Amino acid sequence: MDDEHLRKRQKLDNGAKNASTPEKSASRRSISPPARRKPKVVQKSVSDDSILVEPRSSMSKAAIPSPMQLIKITELPASSNVDTVSLRDILGDPLISACWLFNYLFDVDFIMSQFDEDVRDMVHVKLVHGSWKREDPHKLRIDEATKRYPNVDAITAHMPEPYGTHHSKMIVLFRHDDQAQVNLLTANFVPGDWRMSQAVWRSPLLPAVRQGSTSSSTPLPPLGSGARFKRDLLAYFRGYTGCRELTARLESYDFSTVRGALVASLPGRRKISNVTEESNLWGLPGLKRVLQTIPSNHSSATVTSEKDQESFLPSEVLRQPAGPPQIVIQISSVATIGDKWPRNHLLPSLSVIHTPRVKPPPPKFSIVFPTADEVRRSIDGYDAGGSIHMRTQTSSQMKQLDYLRPMLCHWAGDQDTPPTGADPVREAGRRRAAPHIKTYVRFSDSSMTKLDWAMMTSANLSHQAWGSETKNGEWRICSYEIGVVVWPALWDDEAAGTKAEMVPVFKKDTPDAGEDGVTRVGWRMPYDLPLVPYREDEMPWCASAPCAEPDWMGRSWPGYGSG
Repeated sequence: MDDEHLRKRQKLDNGAKNASTPEKSASRRSISPPARRKPKVVQKSVSDDSILVEPRSSMSKAAIPSPMQLIKITELPASSNVDTVSLRDILGDPLISACWLFNYLFDVDFIMSQFDEDVRDMVHVKLVHGSWKREDPHKLRIDEATKRYPNVDAITAHMPEPYGTHHSKMIVLFRHDDQAQVNLLTANFVPGDWRMSQAVWRSPLLPAVRQGSTSSSTPLPPLGSGARFKRDLLAYFRGYTGCRELTARLESYDFSTVRGALVASLPGRRKISNVTEESNLWGLPGLKRVLQTIPSNHSSATVTSEKDQESFLPSEVLRQPAGPPQIVIQISSVATIGDKWPRNHLLPSLSVIHTPRVKPPPPKFSIVFPTADEVRRSIDGYDAGGSIHMRTQTSSQMKQLDYLRPMLCHWAGDQDTPPTGADPVREAGRRRAAPHIKTYVRFSDSSMTKLDWAMMTSANLSHQAWGSETKNGEWRICSYEIGVVVWPALWDDEAAGTKAEMVPVFKKDTPDAGEDGVTRVGWRMPYDLPLVPYREDEMPWCASAPCAEPDWMGRSWPGYGSG
């Protein structure tokens, strides 16, 4: 049983009051070193939306920007906000006519303030949430807000499982120019989440299809194609009771420019035997189906190319043979999962790869998760810790920690001075922005210079999110989740004879151009490389445990459940 949904419901109510502030505590300000407050800049109208979306698909084929973008955080320096996106960038286009918002937490006033002032009262807004209990404070706040905004309607998702949440984070936009757009997110629609490390995947603008040109009898499209993404997305929406209008409307849009495979979770219990190729799979089975089509780029050859040298790897690493693939799980919450579920289901599913020839060595797993010290030094200090969860207080929780500890790595990794001769640090620029982002990445080998695949999702590490097998052979999922997987071959161009490779990029979205015949696709990194493993005496942040040591604003943390 997972208490994640119980802890999260305290997030809006607790906020800053969860942190005990001394009499002379500092007001909210930037952190070490304190960044100067800049004068408020009026956001450009996102009628320049083409500036944000179209150039990313029309840039030189030798270098493709990251399909995932990080969220703009005004408290960070400008150098850390290159190519980032704000909620205003997504919602502020005056051409938006209708908007469907899916999430766990909603601050309706905050959302409405992001729309263009001239059309704010005219955009048809649908809020899809999972707060179904009458007395739920979150539901009461949403219902009260919709009375103040006549153009806003709330839809409650059906929640058939008692321990599930509506955790999917998504924005579907319809525009007056007959185009639509799908945006997948990791952030809730509350202000505090947009001061944390978050990400967004944005589809290209999708044109309307001419009437009569759609067909449901075509063969099953391949995974990673726009047609398959559309098919799976519509199947996901059909899992809701209140999204028929959305599903019917999206049917008439062309998804052919989309590159990526949808990986989502719908609550329910489903037989996992006798599954056909046409069957929709949710949770881990759906992810496994995608990953087994992706080829491995692992090679035992030495790394000697000039491009790798430009990634500022030390010469001694360049001369070494490629080590095993590295799968890095970076999440903001770890539920009570024990050791059997990750050992028997999660890690084997993530390890799957298409290997037509030589099978690569088994991957090494790492889990990026912040310590209490990293939470203390984040932009919002302990307040940010209210959104980050891993329990370590009971004997069973400590047993789970013993299993996970060898995999745990720091979020910021700057608590100690690197030893002499250590690998140069590739900085992502997000150390002080506590993580609420969720990414799962497979690096081709131990140099971590190329990726086999990457996923951005709303799903943390829990049975509720990914599902678990029941005694009668059903796969039980409790929560709604949604994400996207991308891999290099999606950008191969057979006609031009070019192959693609995916590389990590830092503090920008676009990588350096590849060699002749190679297209380089970036993957924007939210954390630094190389990873810094936990020391034996270090513990992950535990929101339910009190912390007497003050954060950078001088506040202690009472822990959840302290009254």
